[in-house]
Amino acid sequence: MTVLSEQVIYMDNNATTRIAPEALDAMMPYLTRFYGNPSSMHTFGGQVGRAINQAREEAANLIGADPSEIVFTSCGTESDSTAILSAIQTNPEKNHLVTTRVEHPAVKNLCDNLEIFTGRKYHVTRLPVASDGTLDLQRFKDSLTDDTAIASVMWANNETGVLFPVEEMARIARERGILFHTDAVQAVGKIPINLKETAIDFLSFSGHKLHAPKGIGVLYVRKGTPYIPFMNGGHQEHGRRGGTENAASIIGLGRACTLAAEMMTEENTRVRALRDKLEHGLLNTIPKSLLNGHPSQRLPNTANISFEYVEGEAILLHMNQVNICASSGSACTSGSLEPSHVLRAMGVPFTAAHGSIRFSLSIYNTEQEVDFVLATLPDIIAKLRALSPFWEDK
Repeated sequence: MTVLSEQVIYMDNNATTRIAPEALDAMMPYLTRFYGNPSSMHTFGGQVGRAINQAREEAANLIGADPSEIVFTSCGTESDSTAILSAIQTNPEKNHLVTTRVEHPAVKNLCDNLEIFTGRKYHVTRLPVASDGTLDLQRFKDSLTDDTAIASVMWANNETGVLFPVEEMARIARERGILFHTDAVQAVGKIPINLKETAIDFLSFSGHKLHAPKGIGVLYVRKGTPYIPFMNGGHQEHGRRGGTENAASIIGLGRACTLAAEMMTEENTRVRALRDKLEHGLLNTIPKSLLNGHPSQRLPNTANISFEYVEGEAILLHMNQVNICASSGSACTSGSLEPSHVLRAMGVPFTAAHGSIRFSLSIYNTEQEVDFVLATLPDIIAKLRALSPFWEDK
């Protein structure tokens, strides 16, 4: 088996992305020369504050928001927690939350903890998904009650890429006077979003999913939405999130947001075509393989494929030996030996769920890389199946 030099073929962009060179260039002056505190009264610090305001405009432009609706956080997880905890604190008479069975652990585990460990008893409705990972709008509508404080539904699933109809769900929630939050960490930068045309109250996204650095996130809070900060402290972020601003990372995020807007067409054409070539090639050449997720209602960069009767960890190990990086699911749960909760919710057979691999591409992937994976992976699967007692006579 020939390794493609020492180049890493990185197809794990739903876990994290490389920092765009343009974003890194924008950051560097604020890690070296312009190190003033953006809250300081002097000009040296004020210039950093102006750069942060520019980044706020860039982030707002990517999602069709007003800059005043953007709150910078440390990550998507903090943004999710802030939105949900704010909603239940501003609605103290309500004890009910609505979410799905396939949320990222940032939302899933918070809801679990609210239901189990808090002194006040919250009831959580977790909506099921169909075998293709999609949600039933009528079931969502029926789940809302007068006691619902917030509904939180991801825009795109991090493992399968399946898109949910959050704009319509937000409209339904607003008609009932219920706050709506979406974890859009995987969606922002990959599909067009214009929040001015939606009823969404809160939206979360994270810099390191769209070629900005780790450690910086965004929470969109619609104007007029009741809000209680999660991080209390100074007056930063107009009193909505205390703590000295992570200036360089905020500025890098702003540049990455502008780049994402510029590259949106490529994301949905060239990257989608690469994803489709990879997906179709693997499904057509490797027997007993299946696509997890809706064939078209999906992010343009994501393919989750199960290879029956082999272990995903073994596949990843062999791929790693030839410098191919992918994932067996969410990076936040990769240490678990249990099958993905997302695939379990979809009813993927046990023999396939354990052998699922998520390929997630970006604008930096090439056709040569896809060709190498297509030439390499069938042999890896065949070798592993030859060692499996469950593969005999299949």
